[in-house]
Amino acid sequence: MRKIGIDLGTANTVVFIPKKGIIINEPSVVAISQDENVILAIGSEAREMLGRTPEMIKTYKPLRDGVIADYRVTSAMLKYFINKALGGIKLFKPELVISVPVGITSTERRAVIDAAREAGAKEAYIAREPILAALGAGVPINSPMGNMIVNIGGGTCEIAVISLGGIVAWASVRVAGNKIDEAISDYIKKRYNLAIGERTAEEIKINIGTALPEKQKKEMEIRGLDLSEGLPKNIVVNSNEIAEAISAPLKEIIQGVKSVLSQTPPELAADIMEKGMLLTGGSAQLRNIDTLISKITGVPVYIADESIYCVAKGTGVILDNLDLYKKSLINYR
Repeated sequence: MRKIGIDLGTANTVVFIPKKGIIINEPSVVAISQDENVILAIGSEAREMLGRTPEMIKTYKPLRDGVIADYRVTSAMLKYFINKALGGIKLFKPELVISVPVGITSTERRAVIDAAREAGAKEAYIAREPILAALGAGVPINSPMGNMIVNIGGGTCEIAVISLGGIVAWASVRVAGNKIDEAISDYIKKRYNLAIGERTAEEIKINIGTALPEKQKKEMEIRGLDLSEGLPKNIVVNSNEIAEAISAPLKEIIQGVKSVLSQTPPELAADIMEKGMLLTGGSAQLRNIDTLISKITGVPVYIADESIYCVAKGTGVILDNLDLYKKSLINYR
């Protein structure tokens, strides 16, 4: 039986196969020709087209805030990743474990399962992101201790306190990496009257982004379109400007963390104070985000190793031990 784990993210889709590990990490982007309504490219190839396509070609991100916004395109994207993972061997229909946001509705849940079946899965199980992130980071989720996970992805920030294999308190904040990129673009537009593309905004975040101002500022030269002249222009931005630019989305994420802490039963809250909370997800790699969250909440904060892959690795743990984690899945039958 072929088994595949898929971290179906707003920004990236990561595919995990037991005994092989992570075999695909590509953007969740699809390029479609408008006139014929045909899919031209998916994943990395489609991302190369972002912001560079003629009018006849549209690039779509079929997931918004961690859930399916375009069903047909998501199904085609899943099919592409499944076929790529299986290396073209279509004899067996695979079993899938797919990640979903903690606040997913039953309709959204159904859409994920239907899209997976349509893409060729024999069986599709779905598991909530914080559970998968905890498993992927090596947290023993079935123990009676309280563990707090903050998974900051591209579309959502998923916050949960886990104990005895289940989620005790949670929040799903629809602010994460993408909103941080937007905040950088907006800031540069307001301050420098310069328009930049989403790829440039993401590069700024990765290269010089920081959650807190620093004594030693980092600088980066960027190119954009001067809105008053209508001509390309280069400017230099520094890391402290970026800290200022992204303070509002970070505030929303921290608000979510505080609300989950306030819903947590006292015994589990004591465990979290002692052990600290764990940050996972691609956006957990933003410099100083751990320091900022710890400073405001008073709880120690740690960033998981290979934080961007925790959810995908968690799907692998579940695939290897389906019986043990049945109760952590949303839809086993």
